[in-house]
Amino acid sequence: MSIVKYTVIGGGINGLAVARQLLIDHPNAEVTLFEKESSVAQHQTSHNSGVVHAGLYYAKGSLKAKLCRRGVHLVKEYCEANDLPYDQCGKLVVALTEVEVERLKRLYQIALDNEVPDVCMLYGDEIKQVEPNCIGIAALHSPTTAIVSYESIAKQIAKDIIAKGGKIQLSAEVKELKNNADGIQIIMKDGSVYPETFNYAVSCAGLQSDRLAKNSGDEANPKIVPFFGQYFVLDDQFTNDVKGLIYPVPDPKYPFLGVHFTKRIDGKMTIGPNAFLSLGRENYTGKNFNFKDITDYLIYPGFWRFSFRNIPAAIRESKTVLSQQTFIDECVKYVPSLSNMTVKPATRGIRAQAMNRDGSLVDDFVIRKEGNITHIRNAPSPGATSSLAIAEYIVREVMQTVEAKATADANETRIEMAVQGG
Repeated sequence: MSIVKYTVIGGGINGLAVARQLLIDHPNAEVTLFEKESSVAQHQTSHNSGVVHAGLYYAKGSLKAKLCRRGVHLVKEYCEANDLPYDQCGKLVVALTEVEVERLKRLYQIALDNEVPDVCMLYGDEIKQVEPNCIGIAALHSPTTAIVSYESIAKQIAKDIIAKGGKIQLSAEVKELKNNADGIQIIMKDGSVYPETFNYAVSCAGLQSDRLAKNSGDEANPKIVPFFGQYFVLDDQFTNDVKGLIYPVPDPKYPFLGVHFTKRIDGKMTIGPNAFLSLGRENYTGKNFNFKDITDYLIYPGFWRFSFRNIPAAIRESKTVLSQQTFIDECVKYVPSLSNMTVKPATRGIRAQAMNRDGSLVDDFVIRKEGNITHIRNAPSPGATSSLAIAEYIVREVMQTVEAKATADANETRIEMAVQGG
């Protein structure tokens, strides 16, 4: 019996989780992961908030809702098993107006629909029992929302892969996956062909997911449009004014959540992020630009349709980009005691936002297969929270379908050959 060979493209937390899951479910298989950087977890995995989302925002029945709730359990379990920090600090979503209270009640119902544990509504001074310095008319309290270091989790998963016999190829950028009669060929960025072929491939290319998918025969849409999110770290003397996470109520007029307080696993407190168009898919410093990346979205019809529909959002976000004080003022609305706080810029994050040709943002996870190749086309927040659950879903549901079809086709071929042979 021949050994089944799998390849995973992308060494972020989702790619690593898929490779690990393949080795768990198929211990006799060969699994090879390709990562273009010199180490794993160098992009979205190490440039996010570190929040383990409980499932407050995602429509019942959506892939996000299902995999987020499963993901919370798996992440917590994995951290406990590997002695990685997991801080269940809790979260408040705070309403400052009666209009926001009505939105908050709808959010509360979503949380109940998703069976988020222990969520409750707080009113007036009840808020101060959770966050003594926070003000608001009402708040949704999620005590099980937690924080972790996804970079640390990803690096531990990489160790697990090696321990289970998997291979991780670093500094190995993949340009194309090609289905041939002999299997899946890996075409590298420099045009060379990797010497091995594979039976199955999973593309988890994050910020480059649309390009790799298109090069490999999948649809061009949705397109990745990069948005940066700037965070600021509060100076130490202000850190203790907030205990956990404080978020605004999402406004349906705007495509992103807005500025909020987020505790980090190292004990620091951050405010952020804003959300503004990035001049490069991997422009974390904000000091450079990538002409190819900029051209890519400027010639995309969906980008202009999105832009015209979201001029108010662009104006709001631009104020926080241009003025640090405006950024701070947005947060002080919720914690007035921090009106004099001082902050330092932290590394930017960049969201791989999938966008349709009509200008709509792709909200749910998009996982699509083309032959024996499976592509993660969209895995925004709570993508990191859901990573271990996404891996289960791909390996045990999506790929099982592919493998079952391949087995059926092979059996059919053998039957035909037997009939022809008499």
